[in-house]
Amino acid sequence: MQGRIHSLESFGTVDGPGTRFVVFVQGCPMRCAYCHNPDTWEMNAGTLMEPAYIIEQYERNKAFYQNGGGITVTGGEPLMQIDFLIDLFTLAKEKGIHTCIDTSGIAFNPDNAFLMEKFDRLMPLVDLVMLDIKHIDPEKHKELCLQPNTNILKFAAYLDEKKVDMWIRHVVVPGITDDEVYLEKLGYFIGQFSNLKALDVLPYHTMGEAKYKKLGMDYRLKGVPAMDKTILLEKKQAILNGIKKRRAEME
Repeated sequence: MQGRIHSLESFGTVDGPGTRFVVFVQGCPMRCAYCHNPDTWEMNAGTLMEPAYIIEQYERNKAFYQNGGGITVTGGEPLMQIDFLIDLFTLAKEKGIHTCIDTSGIAFNPDNAFLMEKFDRLMPLVDLVMLDIKHIDPEKHKELCLQPNTNILKFAAYLDEKKVDMWIRHVVVPGITDDEVYLEKLGYFIGQFSNLKALDVLPYHTMGEAKYKKLGMDYRLKGVPAMDKTILLEKKQAILNGIKKRRAEME
């Protein structure tokens, strides 16, 4: 199964553990206001690539990935191309390559039995999922991403059920996702999961604004300042407080 690929990066250092070979797939149904890759949204664009070709590209520099690295598929939204992921990760596991998906979880749908059969086939091939939770509140999530978060949150529970290691990523945007009440609620939600291995709290930046202008697209967060990194630890602590509260209740 060929995949629609936006680009490949040989030496990713922020896309999972170690140095990674990063596959940026094409196509995403989310419309996150702060997305810095709007050129990956279009479903039918990109370059068609075979899984074997991508593994060949990985093998060219595999010495750099041996110390805890591997392949990360990001996007766009990787799970929109689940058949391609199954084929790619099947080849990767045959070669002992660590596999990671960086995803919003938006493609997950537990009410679709045909799709769930594919998810059940994919999970044994996945070593790590980096799950981006944009906002814990359903209505504010729709405002931010133009999509609901119901199945995204169900996907987190599914990963726990399947015992797939999970890193949570959350971007803190001034005035939008920095409310500590919601941050603690996010922590309380993820605190129930035994597969939670890391929490990345990322500061919003404005670097994507220039790309939107170049593409002739409206940038919905125009005028929103970059997140002050000096208070980012306070925001992360609110999430950690929620995690601790949930875990104390589970004891």
